[in-house]
Amino acid sequence: MNYFELFDIPVQLKVDKQALYKKFIALSKQHHPDYFATQHAEQQSRALEISASLNKAWKTFQNPDETIKYVLQSKGLLEEEEKYQLPPDFLMEMMEVNEQLMEAKTDGDIEKITHLSSVISKLSTGIYEPVKEIVEHYQEAVTSEKELLQVKEYYFKKKYLNRIHQQLTGKA
Repeated sequence: MNYFELFDIPVQLKVDKQALYKKFIALSKQHHPDYFATQHAEQQSRALEISASLNKAWKTFQNPDETIKYVLQSKGLLEEEEKYQLPPDFLMEMMEVNEQLMEAKTDGDIEKITHLSSVISKLSTGIYEPVKEIVEHYQEAVTSEKELLQVKEYYFKKKYLNRIHQQLTGKA
């Protein structure tokens, strides 16, 4: 059973976290292993399995990038350790940003680091715009594979930008 079936919601690239929270709480209560402590081992095991799946699904749905990754993987469009070839113009732009980041860190230039953080934020917004409609209005069997491949490129670009942002902030 996939995560969307588990929560009884349609497959989507962007989930409504507030609505999902209510379902998560209800399903967690319904399948909590403590409620099955006096049941047969098979029922206890099943409850534990469902509870673990609910927690994994919940964690995935809390992170928009992980939700996109999960959908793309379920469609066979993304492999776990895939080495995706990003467009050369994007890579050149990232090389420039990385060089500026290394200089700013070497010089201890907080102002330049703050500026780069703003640049990364603008780049993130810019790469999202072309796929915004696809992500926010995804429909199973309506959204084309071509559109999903655009989302895949966005996913890898965003992943790249996130790594740079982590270098800026020092957070993993």
